[in-house]
Amino acid sequence: EVQLQASGGGLVQAGGSLRLSCAASGFFLDHYAIGWFRQAPGKEREGVSCISSDEGTTYYADSVKGRFTISSDNAKNTVYLQMNSLKPEDTAVYYCAARQETARRMGAIWEYEYEYDYWGQGTQVTVSS
Repeated sequence: EVQLQASGGGLVQAGGSLRLSCAASGFFLDHYAIGWFRQAPGKEREGVSCISSDEGTTYYADSVKGRFTISSDNAKNTVYLQMNSLKPEDTAVYYCAARQETARRMGAIWEYEYEYDYWGQGTQVTVSS
């Protein structure tokens, strides 16, 4: 059974850091892309970042470039999202999702939630001002 387990959320002050983890089970990351999405209250879910584990290619939303870093540890079957310089507008529930796809294809679709086949439960990130 394919499962994704997101963790690492919490309450942090503006300017602080958090590291989210997405642990995968039931499949190996090698041929999958893992995306991070977030949904703030009253807003639509948006793509934050994605990593294609076959080539290590990464993608970021403009709003998080330079502050967030996505990485993959295939030996642990886990993807991380390191979030630095957090802002109150980063407050949201963060989700990880998976799609079996090549890096080449993911470049065009990574930010669209309907392109992903498997989803983890969310983890709350709250950034206080």
